[in-house]
Formats: sequence, C-alpha cells, structure tokens
Amino acid sequence: MAIDLSQFHDVFFEESFESLDIMEQNLLQLPTESDTHPVEPDSLNSIFRAAHSIKGGSATFKFDSVANFTHTLETLLDEMRSGRCQLNPEITNTLLQSVDCLREMLTILQNNKTPDESLYRPLNDELSQLLKIYTSETGTSAGIEPDSGTDTGTDSDKDIINAGQSNREQTSENTTSLKQNNIQNLSQNAQISGQYWVITFKPQPQILRTGNEPLRMFRELAELGELTVEANTDSVVTLNCLEPEECLLQWTLLLQANTEEYMIEEVFEWVMDECELSIESVAEQVFSERLLSIVKQSTVEPSGSRNPLIHSAQQLTQKSDKAKATKASSQNSPSIRVNTEKVDTLINLVGELIITQSMLGEIGEDFSINKLEKLKDGLSQLESNTRELQEHVLQIRMLPISFVFNRFPRMVRDLSVQLEKKVTINITGETTELDKTLMEQIGDPLVHLIRNAMDHGIELPEQRLNQGKPETGVINLSAYHQGGHIVIEINDDGAGINREKVKQRAVQNGLISADSEIPEEQLYALIFEPGFSTAETISDVSGRGVGMDVVKRNIAALGGTIQVSSTEGSGSSITIHMPLTLAILDGQLIQVGDQTYIIPLTSIVESLQLKAKDIISVAGNNQVFLLRDEHVPIVRLYQSFNVMPKQKQITDATIIVVEGAGNKVGLMVDELLSQQQVVIKSLESNFIALPGLSGATILGDGTVALIIDVVGFIHHYSRKTKNRVIAA
Repeated sequence: MAIDLSQFHDVFFEESFESLDIMEQNLLQLPTESDTHPVEPDSLNSIFRAAHSIKGGSATFKFDSVANFTHTLETLLDEMRSGRCQLNPEITNTLLQSVDCLREMLTILQNNKTPDESLYRPLNDELSQLLKIYTSETGTSAGIEPDSGTDTGTDSDKDIINAGQSNREQTSENTTSLKQNNIQNLSQNAQISGQYWVITFKPQPQILRTGNEPLRMFRELAELGELTVEANTDSVVTLNCLEPEECLLQWTLLLQANTEEYMIEEVFEWVMDECELSIESVAEQVFSERLLSIVKQSTVEPSGSRNPLIHSAQQLTQKSDKAKATKASSQNSPSIRVNTEKVDTLINLVGELIITQSMLGEIGEDFSINKLEKLKDGLSQLESNTRELQEHVLQIRMLPISFVFNRFPRMVRDLSVQLEKKVTINITGETTELDKTLMEQIGDPLVHLIRNAMDHGIELPEQRLNQGKPETGVINLSAYHQGGHIVIEINDDGAGINREKVKQRAVQNGLISADSEIPEEQLYALIFEPGFSTAETISDVSGRGVGMDVVKRNIAALGGTIQVSSTEGSGSSITIHMPLTLAILDGQLIQVGDQTYIIPLTSIVESLQLKAKDIISVAGNNQVFLLRDEHVPIVRLYQSFNVMPKQKQITDATIIVVEGAGNKVGLMVDELLSQQQVVIKSLESNFIALPGLSGATILGDGTVALIIDVVGFIHHYSRKTKNRVIAA
C-alpha cells in the first residue's frame, strides 16, 4: 500500500524553515569585507548541511522546483567547502537572496500552490553562472547541468545499487550469462584510474529516529565516484519481533574515486556518534576481488529470488518513512516542540494528584469529625499539587526568545546598506523563555523600535567620526527575567533624543503647553503618541509618525509597559516590561461597593491612607497628593465603574498607588482583600472589550471579578479628564 506523504508535509515545512534560519544566521557570521577571505569551515558546514536537508526533503515530497534550486545552491556551497571558491560580499548577498527565495517558495508550497518559475529562475541562473566562473578557474566540474530538469532522486537510487544491474527474475538458462555480464562490466570499471576505498558502516539501531537516512548518505558517496553497496542483514529479526523505527542493517561500501579520506568522512559527519565507521584505502586487486564477491552473492539465482541489495534499500526507505511518521504532528494545528523532561515532570505530577485524590476519596467515604485534620492536610496537598502542575503546564508554552531575536541581524544588515550606515547588533539573553502567544505578538513592535534606532539614532559614518565615535554604530538587544516579568532592552550609541525638538513638536501637536515643565521620562513618552515624529524628512524606513504609537498600543495589549531614557549625543535606551504569560497573573483583590476587582500585583507600588492635609485640590475638581516629591492624582474607582461605594470620603478609604507606562495614580477603594493567582478570561472573546479592563476571572465562590488594566486605565482616565498631571 502506497504511503500518503502529504501527512508529513507539516513536519517538512517546519524543519525546512528552521534550516533556512540556520543558513541565514551562519551567512551573517561570515566575513563581508570587500577583499576576499577564506570561508569559515564550521559556519559553512552548517549552511551546507541545512541546504542538503532541504534538498533531500523536497525531493522526497516531489517539490522539484525547490529540490533543483537547492541542488544548485548546494553545489556552490560545496565549492566553497573545498576551498575552490572564496567568499566576498557579492556572493554572500546572493546566498542570502537564495535563502529569501527558498523561504518564499516554501511558503507558496505550504499554501498548496506552485511557485512560478520567474520567482527562482533568475537567481538559479546567477548561482549557475558563479559555478561556471569558479569551476572554469580551477578546471573542475561542478556536477550540475546548465539547465537541470526534474530530479527526484530515482536515478540516484539506481546508481547506488549497481551490483546486480536490474531487479529481475531470471530463468536457469540465462543466469550464467547474467553473472558473466555483471562480472565483466564491474571488472572493466575496476580498470578505471582512481583510488579504491572499502567503507564499513554499522549504524546504531536508533539512527533513523534522529532523522538520518543511510540511503541519502550513499547518494552523496555516489557523487564522488563509482559506488557499490553490500547490505548485511544478519541482525534483521523476524517480522513479529521487528521494531519499525530501528535500523538493523549494516553496510559494506566499495568506492572507486579520486578523493581524500576527509571528504568521505564528511558524508558521515552527522552520524559519527551513532555508528561504527571504518574507511580503508586498498589496492586495486583487493578492491576487484571484493567487488566480484559482491556480484556473485547478489546476482539473481535460478529460484527467481530478488536481488537482496535492492530489497535492503527498499527496507531502508520504508523504515525511514516510518521514522518520519513518528515526528509528524497533527494536521492543520500549531505545534510546540517540548523537551521530554518537561513531559516526564507533568506525568509525575499527575501521579501525585491521583494519589492525593485517592486519599481524599477514602476520607470522604467514611468521614467523621476526628478525620478533620487529615482532610485539611489532604486539601493542602491538593492545592500544592495543583499549583505545581499549573506552573509546569505553563512551562510547556515557554519558548526561548531567540525565535524572535534571530530575525534582527539580517534586518540590521539590510538596513545598514539601505541607509548607508555601518551598524552591528549585539544580542544577549536569547535563551530567556517567554510564552508562545506573547512571542508571536512582540516581534512587530521590536521591528519598529530597531528600525527607529537605526534611522533616527545611529549617525552616518562620517558624522560619527567627526564626533570622535567609531564609524560603526552599535545596537544592543537583550532579554532577561525580573520577578514575574520579562524585560527587553534596546539601546544604541547613537545621537540620542533631542529634548528641545521633542518638546517643540509636542507643543505644535497640542500635547503640552509651551510653558509646561514635565519630567524628562514623561516628555520622552510623547514619542509614542499617534502622528508624533521629529524626523525632518520621510523615508522608506520611518518619519511618518506611525509605528511608535502602534508599538505602545500592542505592548499595552500584552499587559506590558515601555519606558524611554536618553542622553543627547550618547544614545538612547528603550525598556519593555511584560508578563511571562497572558494566561495567569498574581493579583490583589479589592472591594468597591459590592463588587470585587483585581489589580496585578506587579503594577502596585504601595497602599496607604491619606489625611485631609495630604490632599491637594487642582483645576477641574481633581485631587492629588504628594508622594515623595511627586504629585499623584486620586481616582475614585466607584465613579469610573459606576458603583455605589461604602466609603465616599478619601480619608475613610484606602488608596492603592499603581504605576503604568511611567505614570502613577492613586486608586480609591473601600477595602483590600486577599492576594491570589487568577486565570485570565478574555472579555473580548466572551463579551466585549472595555477600556481599562484586561479581562475577567472566576473566583473560588463562583463570582466573576474584573481585572484592571493599569496602563489602559491610566491612559483612559487621562484622556477623559484631560488631566495634564498625567502625561498622555
């Protein structure tokens, strides 16, 4: 029965896009100076392996356009690995364009469409032209045709298994003739000049589970010269004992080729730790004797039995397909790769829960007052197990932020060329983990911030030299955990923010009055207002006053805050604080009238009670109080939420000072209740989105409590009251 390969497409595309990321990251690490440099072996080997994986997978799934294009790319990379082609900026740019082209082709195929030839043909021709240049200089053959047709690997399979010609049944009268023809042909091949290699390859049984297919390695060996393969089936078990994910075959490979031992080793470099490998250079006579021995064993016998070598290759292909099947995820659903240790921990915790449940069940069957202490202990254990399980379940969704950060070296490189600037980016903390949902939404805001840093912050090389700076600007991108938050910092050593220019533009936009004096932090926060820009000219990168307001809005939607600091002439720093997950938060329960609300603990500065002398009345019936030389507005929550309070006098109520987006307000509430961890339910999905509220949760008594979005609430309050004590 034919295997439906389409069930493995999701895995192929996921792994191919990962391979493209590897190629891009390593290409960006290669030298880019105008003079030529030797290629870095480790980086280039990683690029080659990634391209090789994409080529093999696309050929398997009959994605011929990708397979052919990647074959040309792989051949050029092989020329570089051999030292026949040296790196220069033009070749690096072409290779990066090839990565972009492959990513676009794979995206089209992923959407069940066929890439148009015009998408990849010009770049394929450029790669072929580069190959012609370097192979003509060295007098070698690149191993590709000028206009290669469809190649799905079928011919390669036939070339590998050449020891018995075709897999045919023969009658007894022509068996002798077939043997003689095979021996004669192989004897003639042995007369060709070259070196003679005997390779013994004994893979460990689990090799297929790691995605390594021996047949593909044999194809690569066949490209070096004449290859003959002998399979050893001594370890193959009976069908009822067969484990389909294990490889039980071993091989002897006879290779006749003008090559070096290290080139043969490179074919097996991925599996060195998963096999026994012997590579021996032998004399021509020894090689011929081994070759004839294989032919005699593999030629079809009068009984009509099939060629065992071909049969073994078919077994290997089937095993590889089954190994791939174990990696396939469910169709049409997002997936997360999870470390098995995390899964094992969850299984253990579920076991603990079952034990606790069993204990409570026994108490409940025959409960008496003298078992009350046991019941309390059991409930306490249940709470502990549940919290621990909850924490580890959340860890399943946590991914390293490198999934986002890895896109920026390429972006900085391309923008440097576009803006005619010299800029490098340093990334730290890329292993810091973040919730997958947040990961998917933080990428675009970071793109805007880094583009802004390059366009507005980093100066042109000549300007930097005139200021005594290195001509190459630096952007630092870092991430780290702080409490229950993740902190992302972007800083540069550019020109910094011109305070007077920001103030002038803010006055023009009506955001502040000309004679107002506001703290520097609040002034810089104005750059996130819609339509705000200090750029003199509009470019393709920035200057229209859009983007930064979207950045602030998107980060606020994630429950985060953003702060700006700058020193004119030295650079700027932007700091983003976000929760690690949007699913759960630690909250402070408060009471206003007969309603319960929740404030995120991370937003609370302190709580206090005010005396009459502490309260200052300002214009518009607003009131503030002085907190460590800072005027903090007082917000009556009962008015904002239209609730009848228990306490209408400020001096009788409790004030909770909260901070968001660099601003503080004092929330007037009736009473502080307990602190607890709550599960966030979306208001937008279950009701409607409301300003100043980030969601809701269900409390232990079954009632619903609304969760206050501090940043959104302050922003809404500021606009509603036009209170200029709070920066908009």
